[in-house]
Amino acid sequence: MFGLAVANRFGTESEPDVARYREVRDYARRAFVREVSDEQMLDSALHGLADGLDDYSEYFDLAESEALQRETSGRYFGLGIVLSRNYEEGRILFPLSGGPAAEAGVRVGDRIVRIAQKDFAQVDHAEFRKFVSGDEVHDVELVLVGLDGSERTLVVRTAEVVEPTVKHERIVDDARHIGYLAVTSFSHETPSEFRAAIDRLKSDGMRALVVDLRENPGGVLVSAVAMARLFVDEGLIVSTEGRGEPVRYEAESGTATCAGFPLAVLVDEGTASASEVFVAAVQEHRAAVIVGSPTFGKGMVQTLHRFGDPGPVMKVSTSYYYTPTHTNLEHSADPTKLRGIQPDLHVPISKEERSALRVKLAAVSPSREYRAAIAAWERELGKFVVEPIPIDAQMRAAFDLFAGKRPGPERRNVP
Repeated sequence: MFGLAVANRFGTESEPDVARYREVRDYARRAFVREVSDEQMLDSALHGLADGLDDYSEYFDLAESEALQRETSGRYFGLGIVLSRNYEEGRILFPLSGGPAAEAGVRVGDRIVRIAQKDFAQVDHAEFRKFVSGDEVHDVELVLVGLDGSERTLVVRTAEVVEPTVKHERIVDDARHIGYLAVTSFSHETPSEFRAAIDRLKSDGMRALVVDLRENPGGVLVSAVAMARLFVDEGLIVSTEGRGEPVRYEAESGTATCAGFPLAVLVDEGTASASEVFVAAVQEHRAAVIVGSPTFGKGMVQTLHRFGDPGPVMKVSTSYYYTPTHTNLEHSADPTKLRGIQPDLHVPISKEERSALRVKLAAVSPSREYRAAIAAWERELGKFVVEPIPIDAQMRAAFDLFAGKRPGPERRNVP
């Protein structure tokens, strides 16, 4: 482990903090009520070191770093299926478009009766994940019963699957041709997902767009910058300033394919970090109207460093980020100021609406190629299989803006 390597490399005389760690560790080893390994104590110490820096720095052990890799990369190894919320039923709502399950012939509504030659009823969540995931490619045998009652056996080879971060894309107002989509986090895959979704909506006749960033905790900074560059054709997107040289991320006119396109962005107190980078850029350049409630107010950038391969990862705050008007959104930097980005149109929603929204945003939405099959299944059942996105007060306010029912924000000058 990293800490032991440091101790062995420098010795206790040149590193008194390492000597203190050993002293405390040895006492805990002797005095604690039960036996704890040196590795466990070191792991706890490193977690504590990161936690003590600020609210955002973190230490990830090997298992935790694998989950972090999936979150930031936007990809994972698996089958690419979405199960119903009632796991015990074994019902596949739909496969992910282009994923290994879809390619192997898994269909909307298939029910898993056996997996890897074991009755599904005897397979708990943990064992199921072992069967369908892992970094090594392997075959998974599935015995499925389709919606028509027929049974078939498929062998699905695991592969790298894109974890969707752009969801619920659809035309929400046919008369005004308003499109809607939600971005639930920023991975390395998000910009390409976002561009593809916009292209599809434009092909459907979209003339205005609502982007939902509520409950989006952020993620990869450069992905937020890439999204903002679609709508901002000149000027600064964001800058970062820390102990090194400042870094400026500028607009690129050649990539601003949506500049001037009518845009409303939904935000709330769960909109944070990279999400706020995008929101501030389109707000301060007057490329969008921001609707909802004030955002979280996280204005710090974290850098990831891996110790060994494979090995643990340290995420450390290395710089502040500043909006185009050089505003630092970090709420801890000045607790007296208003927290986060203030929306152009402040619209509260009820606790019930927020609860329903969180559930829906967390769910994966089917791609359009499965919508007809899902609609037919729902007609047969007489109920929703995939719940539609709830239309709450903040969404209705955004739709009203495009109908000219509410005034937009005043212009402001951006350097």
